[in-house]
Amino acid sequence: MFRSTLFFLLSATAFTSACDRPAAEPTLGGPTSLAEVAAVRLSYRYEADVPPPEIAAPQIEETNAAIAADFRENRADELLDRTLTSPDNRRVLAIYHHIDDLSAEFRLDMYSPDGKLIRKITADNMAVHFPDTIVWSPDSANLAFVAMIRGAQGERPERLQDTDANEPKPTPTVSPQEEDKDDGRPVVEGETPANVEPVEPPEAGSTPPPPTGVLAFRTEQLYLTDADGGTLRPLTQNEGLIYFYYKWAPDSSALLALAATAREWQFLEDQAENAGEIFIPRGRPRIVEKNGRERRLDDGLTSVRPVWSPDSTKIAASFDHQIRIYDADGSPPTQAAVPLRNQMLLSSQAYERQQADTLGNVAPDNTEPGSASTLPDPRSLVSFNPIVALEWATNDAIYFQTAFVKRMVQEADSVISFARWHRILLSPQG
Repeated sequence: MFRSTLFFLLSATAFTSACDRPAAEPTLGGPTSLAEVAAVRLSYRYEADVPPPEIAAPQIEETNAAIAADFRENRADELLDRTLTSPDNRRVLAIYHHIDDLSAEFRLDMYSPDGKLIRKITADNMAVHFPDTIVWSPDSANLAFVAMIRGAQGERPERLQDTDANEPKPTPTVSPQEEDKDDGRPVVEGETPANVEPVEPPEAGSTPPPPTGVLAFRTEQLYLTDADGGTLRPLTQNEGLIYFYYKWAPDSSALLALAATAREWQFLEDQAENAGEIFIPRGRPRIVEKNGRERRLDDGLTSVRPVWSPDSTKIAASFDHQIRIYDADGSPPTQAAVPLRNQMLLSSQAYERQQADTLGNVAPDNTEPGSASTLPDPRSLVSFNPIVALEWATNDAIYFQTAFVKRMVQEADSVISFARWHRILLSPQG
């Protein structure tokens, strides 16, 4: 199965009846911050058609000139694709490929900003996938990326055992040089494999060798390395699952990820190809801690990137016309659903009436005929669309965008219309 570089375009426990009341002020002696409030104890207030949140425009980093020069002068058989500087500006990741590598497979090296090679990160048996999603932790201590067995994407069995409820056992490979070092001990979740040892930095003037003995899998797994590119290890070991999106918590404590089974991925990819549409993957949200402990947050599939709260205590994901909020930690952690469909229907009706008044037209009566309900018929509202983007702007405000989106392989046929921003304001239940 050929896979090009992944690009992204931009029920749980329900809330009690208190959730549709206006947000309440904390009571005397109550919690001092929302971090102390479990997800199921939150109230919300819905506000439609608000100004968009302030979102920092994605910045495309210029390629480090010194590293580019090193590739031109000393690495004739390797092509530099891009560089990625750590937040503290002390390290620069080189993302590159060998001239004989497959088009969707990449390699990683760690450099100093002045163009000195510190360490080769990826083993020869590994191929980095989805290079646009590689992320430094906010504290610059770690780097996360997705990789799998090199050259295996065209040889993967069409139907791996991939039921998410019973995640299959990994069938990893290791570099041949290190096979005899495996002591046969099973790898404990979250533990660095016994045959993966930290590599000492190379001597000045020498070219460091690639690491050996690194587990690799037939589907894309999350990997973690430190700021110098050492102690490389697979953070996830779930053969049959594909991890394709991941975002660090603001406090660098864990990763938020989306994952789908190989069969789901293939089905959606085939569906998009048959329809002439751009493939947008869908996955289930998960928390993956730096020690490898993993918790699946939901059984629902979503193509919208989930988001962290600014204080790193909660996560929000969206499913069609609903937002779900999860505690990142807790004993036990809780989760809650914010049902927004009815309120979004009414706000879409008001929005279209306002638009019609502005244009001097007569807005249609879009309430359902013969129904005692006052809810409008969603089929008559062109502005009633699913959630397509989330932004957790402040601890008490989640913004979300609705829109009609159809992205086609032929760009001229793509449609993005009725993009509108809304928000929910959170507070503790009274």
